[in-house]
Amino acid sequence: MPEWIPDVLGDEFEQLTLELTDDDEGAVVATLVRALPGERSWWDRLRGRRRPLDDVDVLYVHGWSDYFFQKRLARFWTARGARFFALDLRKYGRSLREGQTPGYITDLAAYDEDIAAALEAMGRSADGSTSGRRLVLLGHSTGGLTLSLWASRHPLAASALILNSPWLEFQVASARPLIAPVAELQARWAPREVAPQVDLGFYTRAQQEVADPDDPVEVNPVWRPAQTMAVHAGWFHAVLSGHAAVAAGLTIDAPVCVLLSARSATPTRWSEDLTRADSVLVVDDIARAALKLGPSVTVERIDGALHDIFLSRHEAREEAYRRLDRWVRGWSAAAGGDQT
Repeated sequence: MPEWIPDVLGDEFEQLTLELTDDDEGAVVATLVRALPGERSWWDRLRGRRRPLDDVDVLYVHGWSDYFFQKRLARFWTARGARFFALDLRKYGRSLREGQTPGYITDLAAYDEDIAAALEAMGRSADGSTSGRRLVLLGHSTGGLTLSLWASRHPLAASALILNSPWLEFQVASARPLIAPVAELQARWAPREVAPQVDLGFYTRAQQEVADPDDPVEVNPVWRPAQTMAVHAGWFHAVLSGHAAVAAGLTIDAPVCVLLSARSATPTRWSEDLTRADSVLVVDDIARAALKLGPSVTVERIDGALHDIFLSRHEAREEAYRRLDRWVRGWSAAAGGDQT
């Protein structure tokens, strides 16, 4: 039986291997990371003071060519009383095994198994329900798309959905209906065909340029390469299918908060502009697509932010955490959480 063991992020974190159904590449696992709760002050313990998110579980899912490494993001939640968990999906990060195609999948719904295993390890049922604790889903980029689709298929499971630059629409939205049939044929006949590499590494360079000494991060370049992992036809079709589902309209019953950069920049050549904008997505299209997630959607646009809002330059990063705190406080108070 797998057990919690120390995590690569250090003493504040532990990890648990989640065994999944084998596929054509062999054994498949996901990895759940949990943040260990910090010590509460003696005064809070003496008063028995309840923190605003003491009844909240947070489940974070990373984006494409990525894994969980954001310590401060975990501390944001644990400082408010929440239990924080992060999931490295199959064939990503801690879950990548020798001989596997990194990140490869042909249907985003296959991640239901990863998420179900994580929820059960968190002490919830596989569909997220039957728990006295509220569930907050937190997703970045492709992880935001995955969690949006999951939340729509699992009504009443999540109490809130928070999305950090979710990949809800193809970069050329008008071209998606034209590309989709071709992508479907490629996925059917040559699912492991690799698309030409178009990432010049500028997004990684932008993160390095704006690195915040007050919030240092260490990244494993094998798990999060400077240039994106190879894009396979089967995976690309799965993502386009997810975009089409969002465009048709989802039915997420929980309130949704979408954090985005104020603007996009095209990464065809290096410039300082890439350190103050999202160079991965067309944020105006994402903002429009977000309104199709459900009846209650808040869109927060942050000036100077990168694609990963929480890896932006200091000023934008601090603003992102202020906006997140404001939204979470409002959500928790409306849901009956204690704000004392």
